[in-house]
Amino acid sequence: MTDRVGQQLGNYRLLRLLGRGGFADVYLGKHLHLNTLTAIKVLQVRLIGKHLEQFRTEARAIASLTHPHIVRVLDFGVESGVPFLVMEYAPHGTLRRLYSGDTPLSPATVVPYVTQVAAALQYAHERKLVHRDIKPENMLVGQNHEILLSDFGLAFTAQSSTSLSTSETAGTVHYMAPEQFQGKPRPASDQYALAVVVYEWLTGARPFNGTYWEIAMQHLTVPPPPLREKVPDISPELEQVVLLALEKDVHRRFASMRAFANALVQASASGPSIDSIPTRILPTSTNLLTSPMLEEHTIDVASSALQRLDTDRQVSTRTDYALLDLAALPTPSPSSIPTPASHRRVLSRRTVLAGLAGLTVAGITAGGIGWWALTQTTPTSSPLYTFRGHHDEVYDAEWSPDGKFIASAGKDHMVKVWSPATGNESSSYNPTATPNSVAWSHDGKRIAFGGEDKIVQVHDIATGALLFTYSDHTKTVHTVAWSLDNRRIASASTDHTVHIWDPKSGTTFLVYSGHVDRVWSALWSPDGQHIVSASDDQTVRVWDAATGETSTIYRGHTAGVLAAAWSPDGRRIASAGDDHTVQIWDVATGLHLLTYQDHTDKVWAVDWSRDGKQILSGGNDATARVWDAATGRTILVYRNHSATVYAAQWSPDGQLIASGSADLTVQVWRAP
Repeated sequence: MTDRVGQQLGNYRLLRLLGRGGFADVYLGKHLHLNTLTAIKVLQVRLIGKHLEQFRTEARAIASLTHPHIVRVLDFGVESGVPFLVMEYAPHGTLRRLYSGDTPLSPATVVPYVTQVAAALQYAHERKLVHRDIKPENMLVGQNHEILLSDFGLAFTAQSSTSLSTSETAGTVHYMAPEQFQGKPRPASDQYALAVVVYEWLTGARPFNGTYWEIAMQHLTVPPPPLREKVPDISPELEQVVLLALEKDVHRRFASMRAFANALVQASASGPSIDSIPTRILPTSTNLLTSPMLEEHTIDVASSALQRLDTDRQVSTRTDYALLDLAALPTPSPSSIPTPASHRRVLSRRTVLAGLAGLTVAGITAGGIGWWALTQTTPTSSPLYTFRGHHDEVYDAEWSPDGKFIASAGKDHMVKVWSPATGNESSSYNPTATPNSVAWSHDGKRIAFGGEDKIVQVHDIATGALLFTYSDHTKTVHTVAWSLDNRRIASASTDHTVHIWDPKSGTTFLVYSGHVDRVWSALWSPDGQHIVSASDDQTVRVWDAATGETSTIYRGHTAGVLAAAWSPDGRRIASAGDDHTVQIWDVATGLHLLTYQDHTDKVWAVDWSRDGKQILSGGNDATARVWDAATGRTILVYRNHSATVYAAQWSPDGQLIASGSADLTVQVWRAP
């Protein structure tokens, strides 16, 4: 290889070699006029024609990344066909240099590194850039010992222009996601690679070892060994997070880098108390692929993928260097994976490995930038019953405690109580203005509703009699909620307050005035001690129901917050807003845990499943969505409404869901 020490590239003098990789050399450089030190990465290829122009295009894209944990690209150029990038100099080397990988590191050491790298990747993914070459060698230690992610795009540039030997890039294969072998890299591929790094740091060993081709085969077909087999002291919760990020199926991983990092932080900090991580049967090394049928078809999938790689490689040698357009690539779906009923030719493991030998690295180690657009088919549901008793928009729909009735409130100035099985109305009420909210007492004997007439009415369910009218609010009432003992009601209003009062006497116990704008939602905690309230002032507040003392203020939303709901254990809150998101955060600390962003407009409704593992949300995009509370993965999208979904709630037994909409209906459908 050429030693360029002493040479000049552009305005930079190369002082000494810092490192040498499979496709590039890195030199310490010095600006001829400014005397500033930089890192100069010189690619081991020569570019001409379209390759040259497209390198410039990609270099500009990399240079546009501005993030505290991404190495800044200061300049780039081409000298005699040799491309180079000028980057900020990280004086403390790489994390590979600090940690060789053969000694386990503590979670306290690992987690801060992961959160920094994940933040950089989240930033890149939001700008539709995929790194595709995550490994400790590409994690630099900056001047202030911060972690800087490097090498966006460089591997792809080099490997698109020349064929490299296996030995020159063997390090990369240890971190490659299964879909990369299929030519379908995506943001979740970076998550998988980072999870391999975490696995390596926590256990002192990578999950898969062997020859290049044996490692590739394992990524495609073999679940990683549990971390606790290597280091028994690792907590089950931490192991579970890492193995979830290492799922073969991209849709089973965390919804984003942020979600992965947050789960890792929570698992390492709170230990066994993590109940938000999906339950997963952890395989052991002694029972992997023990079913002959499973083994045959798993190998068949791998063989198909790897045979396709050989074809892709042959095509790539005839294709000009270009940024990958992931929108043009089909997304893998469960239906594309053979089942035991499929009659495809089954290849032996030996045959697959033999076929691998014919591949070159150029086709399967395409690191670097990829433009991406994720599409996936998400299950939906059909209505079991549609209630059409309202003649205008439906603003709320609430199940009775025994699940036998639903009370719905509409813009037609009606509150109706009806059977979700038959649709038969058992009672109806006609307030003087639009009721925005309706709530059952927990014993199912009374019902309360409030709305634009600024009052809350309490009625007896059995007789329909009006028991009390509360009129202390000065503006529209948006939410009504009963305490667990049925002795108090909390009502939230446009007058910026939440009132807590006696439903029998009307005595006001407390007026909470912590918000500075309309309060959309107020809900009692599962233990009945606190209230969570959501407001147009862009905050969600947790406060003592007896004293009004605020304990937590959450400010993660960028617009008004329309709803908030407690997890069944009272430790997390999901808040939904005008910013099109649902955000999950820790009640005690206010720490943000996850943001769900699949809605495309305002989110009005949010509810937790009874086991705390799933969340239901509905909004202006006319959908109700059920999604995983730990990963943010969408499980089901209900699309049978034709207008805004204002209300969505699980039935008490968790089997059904009722959703109320501006399309004048309440629809009952089966929960996933």
